[in-house]
This record gives sequence, C-alpha cells and structure tokens, in this order.
Amino acid sequence: MVMRSPRFQHTYAADLPERLYASPDPSQVSTPRLLELNETLATELGLDIGWLRGPQGIDMLAGNRFPADARPIAQAYAGHQFGNFVPQLGDGRAVLVGELLDTTGQLRDVQLKGSGPTRFSRNGDGRAALGPMMREYIVSEAMHALGIPTTRTLSLVATGEHVFRETRLPGALIARVAASHIRVGTFQYLAVREDSDGLRALADYAITRHYRHLAEAPRRYLGFLNAVVARQAKLVAQWMLVGFIHGVLNTDNVAISGETIDYGPCAFMDAYHPATVFSSIDHQGRYAFANQPRITVWNLARLAEALLPILGSEAGGDDEGFEQAKAAIGSFQARYEAAFHEGMRHKIGLLTEQPEDLGLAAELLALMARNGADFTLTFRDLADEVDGSGRVRNHFIDPAAFDSWALRWRERLAREPETAADRTARMRGVNPKYIARNHRVEAAIAAATNEGDFGPFQSLLTVLARPFDEQPGMEDYARPPKDEERVLQTFCGT
Repeated sequence: MVMRSPRFQHTYAADLPERLYASPDPSQVSTPRLLELNETLATELGLDIGWLRGPQGIDMLAGNRFPADARPIAQAYAGHQFGNFVPQLGDGRAVLVGELLDTTGQLRDVQLKGSGPTRFSRNGDGRAALGPMMREYIVSEAMHALGIPTTRTLSLVATGEHVFRETRLPGALIARVAASHIRVGTFQYLAVREDSDGLRALADYAITRHYRHLAEAPRRYLGFLNAVVARQAKLVAQWMLVGFIHGVLNTDNVAISGETIDYGPCAFMDAYHPATVFSSIDHQGRYAFANQPRITVWNLARLAEALLPILGSEAGGDDEGFEQAKAAIGSFQARYEAAFHEGMRHKIGLLTEQPEDLGLAAELLALMARNGADFTLTFRDLADEVDGSGRVRNHFIDPAAFDSWALRWRERLAREPETAADRTARMRGVNPKYIARNHRVEAAIAAATNEGDFGPFQSLLTVLARPFDEQPGMEDYARPPKDEERVLQTFCGT
C-alpha cells in the first residue's frame, strides 16, 4: 500500500504581508521518538496514520525534515503580558508547518511547538521540556472531550536531547492543531506599527477564515469585532462552568477563532474558591479563576483599540468607530452572563427559567467556597441527590449548610416538567465526573520524566476522553487529591 504524505496549504503566508512572519530553517533533533499519536485527530485531518508513524512522518513531527510542499513559518505578534505591552513577541519556539483541509472542509493549522529557535526567540533555545508538552497534550484533549473549543494535540515526540530550565530535563515537542493561530496580539503587532494596510489585510483574512458570513457585510470589521467578543464570552463561560483556570491570559494567548490556546500554567480547580491561582508567575492573582471574564474584556478592549483605524474608516469617522467599538466591548458582559447563567441552571438540574434560579446557584457556589467543596464532584453528585439525601453533603465541612440549601433546591425542582430519571441523565451530561486533575497530570509527567514510564499518561488520556461517562474501575481518577498529593503551582515551561 502506498502511504501518502500530507498536502499542506499556506494561505497565511500567501495572503498576508511578509512582515507578519519569518521563515526559519529546520532545526534538527538528534534521535526523535514518537511517544504518542492522536489517531482520532489524524483521521479527522485526513492524514495517513501509517505515513505519520513511519520515518518520514516522524521526521516531520520532529521538525527535522518537511514534505516538499511544506513552507514552515514563525508567526509574528505582540501582546500585553500581565498588563505590560511588548511590541514584538512571536513564535519563539514554534513553526507553522502549514494548513490542512480536514474531513469537514475546515482549514486547520498544524504547528510544531518546541521545534527550535526562530527570529522571535529573544535569546531562548526554542525548545520545550517533556513535562509542559505532556500537560498541553493532556489538558487540550480533556477540554476537547468536555466540548470546549480548543487547540488540539496531534503528536508528542521525544527529541533525544535535554533542555535546561531550573534543572536538566528531557526535551520534547508537540504538533498542535488549531482553527488558526491568529491572536489579539497579531492585530496589536500591526497596530503599534501604524500599519493600517496590514490591519485591513489581516482582518479580511480572519473574516474569510473564521467569519465568512461577514465577508459582504457593510461594516464587516465591526461585525468581526462583535463576533470575536461573542465567541470569547461563550468560551470563558464554558471555562467557568468546569472550573478551568487558563493561568496566563495575556493578549497573545487569546485566539480570535474562539478556541482555548496556549496551555501553560493551566489547571482545573479541586476545592472551589473564586480566588484560586495555580500559575507560579501570577503573583498578584491577575489571572485568578474569578478574574477570567474581567481580564477577557480587558484583552478584547485591546483588540478594539488595534482595530480602531479600520473601524473608523469603515464608519465614516474615528469618533463613530470608537463608539461602535465601545459598544461591542460593552456587550461582552451580557453575552457572558447569558451563557454562564444558562449553563449553571443546567448544572443544577433546571430546565426552565425562574427569577430565583440565579440566586439559588450563587448561594450554592458561596457555600462551596466557604466549605472547601470539590467543584467537579459537588455538581456531579447533585444528579444523584434529586430524590433524597445523597453524598453531596460529604463534600462540605458543614453538611447542614448544604442540607438547608438542598431543601429549597428540591422545592424548585418540583416545579420542573422532567422526571427524576430524565433530570439525572441530563445533569450527568453536563457535569463531568473526570477532569484533568492536577495531581494526576503531575504524576503522569513524573512517571515519564523520571522513569520513562508513559503508562500513566496513556491511561489518563483514555479516561479523560469520556469525561461524562461512568467508567467502572476508573473511579480513582475522579478522586480529589489527598493533602500530600495537592499541586498548588504550575509552570509555563519556557
């Protein structure tokens, strides 16, 4: 059987000015070894799994050698990092190999992360350690299984070399698949250079790729801004509904496609508290769990600022363009609240909408915060609570406080049209049992890094692929960490 190499497109490089990217030379690694291949994703991309697992495929996934039609580039962008603007960032350890048309007709980027230095490396080595690449693989695939828009991971490859961070670590790289890698910071890169022509070209490209329905709109750039705001509002609501903390919500980590991107010091909460922070570099709590909607608004305001030159020309004046941009950013809160409130009603089993519902949900969250209740299991176990006292109260330091809330909750459920069985099934369909718990992720990384054992990594991926299912024998993966297992800090890996 003849195996087929991928057929890449290169619309980003072909349609946009060269100032938006650099063309790095391949950076060889000594002894690449394929550790994991996401065959489900490979099939979605129309890729030949046999070719990917063969020497040519592994060479491509390692960044050693690319197919003849590949045109690897490193993308340029700027960004606000922890509120401080950096006019030039860019792919300092990644290359976009090209774009593939998947089996649904969607164009998707294939990028290698950890592939070596580029013009944007800023004296970095351009490489990645095994641990952070495993974390991105695990968490991005967990997010996909939860139904949350995300970049995905096609492969994990060991380089056979070491990188030096705080210590000497085994090197690795991943192939990341995204709807695109266009960021808020990509627009900022052009705006700070007062490049209106470049802004217009980038916006037109982004509209064609992600918001095609706006192509003929009379004010397509305003429509584009509104569409990005809408997608980000829904995305952040989805994060908040599963207890996910991105960890480093800089403007260069906000994708205009509405996908979750750049899994660095990210984590899912165990015990619920709105001020939870995991990132080792977030000393002020800027990107704490509860701050994510507010910070996303701030980031989107930076996108609006970058777009002002073309919004003004489209609107017939800078003042009008500014007012329209202001209104678009102002719409975020209502969009976010609508998505979050709807999701929260479903999490507590409510199908219809009543005035007291939001207060009921808010009171539960406040009780969880005061009592150190596990975020995931509290909501999951509510599904078994509809007919009487179950095990949810065991998640609370003060079980009586939950009992009092549950009485009013059941009174509210009694006015719903569903049967208890239907409600239980629906609640289990929105409240996962299995998340990428930090202690499990770290244990998988430690086993691979210290012992070369990838069994825990592969087992964890298997469980997380079915987060809403009861998986007999796998219950330990749902368990919160013991005190000695708790992981309080995560790291970006650069």
